[in-house]
Amino acid sequence: MARSKHEERLENNFFDPLNIFVVYSNSQKHMINMSSKAGIVFAVLLFALSCKDQKKQAAQVQASNQAAPVANASFSVKKISFPFRNVAVCRPSGLNRSDSATFMAGGGRDFRESIFNKPLHNQTIPNGMVLITGGQFSMGGINPVGMDGGGHEEMDDARPVHRVSVNAFLMDATDVTNKQFAAFIKATGYVTVAEQKPTHEEFPDAPEENLVAGSMVFTPPNQKVQLNDYTQWWAYVKGANWRHPNGPNSNIVGKDNYPVVQVCWEDAVAYAKWAGKRLPTEAQWEFAARGGLSGNLYAWGNQLKPGGKWMANIFEGSFPNKDAGTDGYVGVAPVKQFPPNGYGLYDMAGNVWQWCNDWYRADYYGTVANNTIINNPTGPTNSLDPGEPNVKKKVQRGGSFLCTDQYCTRYMVGTRGKCDYRSASNHIGFRCVADIKPLTANYTPIKR
Repeated sequence: MARSKHEERLENNFFDPLNIFVVYSNSQKHMINMSSKAGIVFAVLLFALSCKDQKKQAAQVQASNQAAPVANASFSVKKISFPFRNVAVCRPSGLNRSDSATFMAGGGRDFRESIFNKPLHNQTIPNGMVLITGGQFSMGGINPVGMDGGGHEEMDDARPVHRVSVNAFLMDATDVTNKQFAAFIKATGYVTVAEQKPTHEEFPDAPEENLVAGSMVFTPPNQKVQLNDYTQWWAYVKGANWRHPNGPNSNIVGKDNYPVVQVCWEDAVAYAKWAGKRLPTEAQWEFAARGGLSGNLYAWGNQLKPGGKWMANIFEGSFPNKDAGTDGYVGVAPVKQFPPNGYGLYDMAGNVWQWCNDWYRADYYGTVANNTIINNPTGPTNSLDPGEPNVKKKVQRGGSFLCTDQYCTRYMVGTRGKCDYRSASNHIGFRCVADIKPLTANYTPIKR
């Protein structure tokens, strides 16, 4: 019998003959045999709604987000593995830790100076937005493995570094907040994807009892665990949505100035359209995140903690079981708690992931790198993640409060994230941009 695409996806990415699942349903513990149809159906629903990041077919989540353990969750899943795959490990790169800042000054040989458009005059800037005048820059990132705080991932999809030009645009100074999103919901009656019951059309093999509205929630284990199985700290939770980010027992009361989470790409697009805006292209996002600097590792420079000061809300301590909160926050932080970058944009690293408009392809940079310069790129026409070729993914940028050099360092400004465009979690948010009249090609070189 021919396998469904969902069964094939599970076999390619999750199945190990020695893997079993422990499923908690209304506090009852059950063992699921993954060779059974019922087991496959439940796993299909869970993982089709999940967002994970893989590195060279090693199952990994691109770390991100908060959340205390969810009490009384109707559904949560823990995968017990006898792994045959290993987590990505540091590979020798010829760089010592003390070399990091020196090498990254100017981004090394892969980066050239940015060229900035002349300032616009008499341009009306809406409240809460920032004018980005645009220009030319080197887009992408180098392999950070071996650098101080560089983490374990080589970030192959962020290369080749290539030259890009973007026109002027307006960008939200912060991520969209709960207050702003609530105004959208009140005005339109929109229902987010996480609030909708999954349909048989989307999951034809799933039994009715498994078709429940909910979303993915970070659920830290009680002890240190190996990092080759992200289901040890992620669970699909019934009733999790933007109003209840960590499940039905959580809420956003008193959190108007927190970034809205549990929004998928479709939800973000709907909000942006209502607000008369749109999602940024990946190129616009990176140009803005760099804040007028060229080739730096972070949105603020080359040191993670300049002068010992935390510049972003990320994960400190022992991942994933204990966030020490030394940056001042455990889990999601309100907007504007850390210094803005050179353009006045807040939280362009850490806190919550930010959706971009582009489809994700791991090989996209390689397809455009031979051009002398790419003007206002909008990304590929389709999606391809070699780890999950049947899942349509959009680009995410910036990392989240779960990012750490122990697992995921995608708070580094040139790195890329990706996620199923209809998936949400409690560490995914977004911000918007708006178009203005394009500038003529009139550049003023500024060395950084």
